Order: sequence, then structure tokens, then C-alpha cells
Amino acid sequence: MASLSSDALRSLRACAIAAAALSGSAAPLGAQTLSDTLVRVYQNNPALNAQRAQLRVTDENVPQALSGYRPQLSAALTAGVQPVKDWFFDGTTQTATLRPRMAGVTLTQPLFNGFKTANSVRQAEAQVRSGREALRNVEQSVFVTAVTAYMNIVADQGLVEAQRANVIFLRELLAATRRRLDAGDVTPTDVAQADARFNRGLSDLNAAEVALAIDQAIYAQVVGSRPGRLAPAEPIDRLLPASREDAVAFGRREHPTVVAASYDVNTAEAAIKVAEAALYPTVSAQGSVSHSEETDTTLSAQRTDQASVIGSATVPLYDGGLAASQVRQAKETLAQTRLVLDQVRLQNDTAVATAWAQNEGAKAAVRAAEAEVRAATVALEGVRREALAGQRTTIDVLNAQQDLMGAKSRLIAAQRDRVVASYAMLAAIGRFDHNRLALATPDYEPQTHYYQVHDAWHGLRTPAGQ
Repeated sequence: MASLSSDALRSLRACAIAAAALSGSAAPLGAQTLSDTLVRVYQNNPALNAQRAQLRVTDENVPQALSGYRPQLSAALTAGVQPVKDWFFDGTTQTATLRPRMAGVTLTQPLFNGFKTANSVRQAEAQVRSGREALRNVEQSVFVTAVTAYMNIVADQGLVEAQRANVIFLRELLAATRRRLDAGDVTPTDVAQADARFNRGLSDLNAAEVALAIDQAIYAQVVGSRPGRLAPAEPIDRLLPASREDAVAFGRREHPTVVAASYDVNTAEAAIKVAEAALYPTVSAQGSVSHSEETDTTLSAQRTDQASVIGSATVPLYDGGLAASQVRQAKETLAQTRLVLDQVRLQNDTAVATAWAQNEGAKAAVRAAEAEVRAATVALEGVRREALAGQRTTIDVLNAQQDLMGAKSRLIAAQRDRVVASYAMLAAIGRFDHNRLALATPDYEPQTHYYQVHDAWHGLRTPAGQ
């Protein structure tokens, strides 16, 4: 077999370099990093922004509950035209057109409502805390999706480079085999074998380019912009716990679904107290002032001014069993919510154990793939030298090259899985958020909106100005 050209040897080296592109080397100048992508996702992802809006909706439950402490003020104004026709016993009649007018203001202040307001406020605040954890969970889910999309692009780009280098290598090998055929050193079978492998390489390159185009579209959907040249990414091992037991403990304590479920229990407990308020008496005070005018000249008074302060107490005696049923219903809801909390904890334990196993398995897969690539590279060089000595055939070289290409593809996939698994592990324990990653982006602070509306007594415009 004729020796390989310098271009073919360079292609072989490029194939090896492409497979190592995911190993965490320095980012190319101007390349987009994973942190850059996560910043864009944090700022622009529609699902994350929608959940933030949902939390702002939940924040409004608190001022609505607090309104139970505040007075109710209403004004009434009546005016009209009232034609009147009077019939007298002597057969005469008298007609008049009256224009009665009345204006009044009423102020009602609740004094006691069975602690309904206080417990409604506790319920609303627990809902807000649960909503904040739901937002944190969506942030984690969106980040994991973004990391997956990012690493898919990085892997696809590395695989495309490797496949292009493979095509160059096979093209050079095919050209060398044809020259040897002209010289009578090989048979047409060798040329056909080299030609078949070359066309398989073209097909594999096309498949890799198609996969890259698809993953670029998915990336644009998640991130909001099409990817440029993406830099390799490192696993996030520095933020992961040292043992599986620590991971499970962190997940039980910090994962947003578990924390949110515990706040849901608090919400259900407050709901029982809210329902029980219907069994208590209610006390309120009402003050009112009014002014009325009459145009009927037969009346002794044509103008009346009134003012009053009235206290009222209402004691429920029997409501058909409605309040009792609502209390029993709230208690059953509490029991169900506690069972859901237990279920969420078990599910999170399973998720953490699964993520831990996948992360450890990804580490082993990378080590095995790296060893396979090293062995396949040595094997290819050995087969090539043996072919030069006449001890190997063209198909042996092609098979060795195919083995090396397969090993590099598996290494690229393993390195991609390694990074994704580490971030999935971070999400499983509830620590995949922008603060721990120290992303260079302004924080979205949920409590800002909460305090903006917490004590709002009036106003229709939202804090955002809408």
C-alpha cells in the first residue's frame, strides 16, 4: 500500500482533535460560552418569564387578604323625576312633578370576623412562598434544557469536524488506492472497498450536519437566538456533593418541589382556619352621613341631613351544614397535601439517586471512551505500517479507520453526557440557579414586586407601569 499523503495525515490528526473538543480546553477567541447562554436564558426565556408573571399574580393574594382589615367606603347618589297626581274626595285633582335628590357616604369597618382575615393573610403568604419555589423549579428546568441544547450543539460541531476530517482521510486513501491500481499493486476490489467507505463517510457527514441543524433550531427555541461558535464546557463538579447520601440530604432540604410542597401544607392548614371562621360571630361598625331633598310642598320637611354610627354583631346559628362541610373538606385537603409532600420527597430521593448514578456512569464512560480512542489510534497506526510492509490489505486500514471514527464519536457523546449529567445532578439537589453559578446578569428579585403591592391600598397600575 502506498504511504498516506501529508493532507491525509493532517486529516487524521484533526479527527483526533475534534473528538477532544469537549474535554474542557480553553474557549476559542470570540466563542460563546455556556455562561453566556444561561444569561440569555435567564433574561429572555418565555417559560421562565411566564412563571415570573404567575408569581406576580400570586403576590396579589396578600393585599387581597389584607383588605379584610381595612374599612370599606362607599358613596350613593340618587336623583330623579317623579310625576305625582293626587285625587281628592271632592273630585278635584292635583298634579306635581317631584325631583327627589339624595347623597350619602357609608363607612364600614370590620372589627371581628372569626380570625378569617388573619388566617387568609397566612394562607396567601404561604402561597407566595410556594410560588417562589415553583419559580425556582422552572428556572432549574429551563437551565437543564439550555445546557442540554448547548452541549448538543457542541457535540454536533465536534462530530461534524471529525466527520469532515474522516471524509478527507478517506478521499486521500481512495485516491492513493486508485494510483496503486494503475500501478498494478492492488485489485479493483480494493478500489471498490475504499470508494464504498468514502461514500459512507459522506453519508455520515451529511447525517451529522442534519443533526446539527436540528439542534440549532432547538437551541434557538430555548435560548431565543441562534447559536454561533460555542466553546467547550466543563462539568460542574465543584458544586456537587461528595457522596450520594449528602446529595439525598441536600435534595430533601433544598429542592424547590419539596420546599414548595411543605409550603402547600401550610396553605392547607390556614385554609382550615379560614373555613372555621364561618362558625364564629362577626362584628362590624358602620358610620354614614346623608343629605336628601324633596320638592313636595305638602311635606313638612323638604331637606334632611342624617348621620349615624351603628355597631352590628351577627351570630351564625345554622346554615344548613355548609360551614361544617367546608371545614371537613379543608381537613381532607390538608391530609392529601401531607401525603403529596411525602410522595414528592420519595420522588426526589429517586431523582437524586438516578442523577447520581448517571453522573458517575458518565465519568466511567468518558474514561472508557478515551482509552478506546487511544487504543484505536495506536491500532490504526500499526495497521497502516503493516500495510506498507505488505502484511495488511486496504480493507484492514479502512476497518481500523472506521473503528477509530466510531471510538471518537462515542467519546464526543460521552463527553457531552458527562457535562449534561453533572448539571442534571446539580438540579436534582435543588442548587442549579443563577446565584450559585454567579451568572453575570441582574437578579430577578421576586420579593421586590411582593413588597411593592403588599401594602397597596389603591391603584390600578402594576409596578411595571401597565
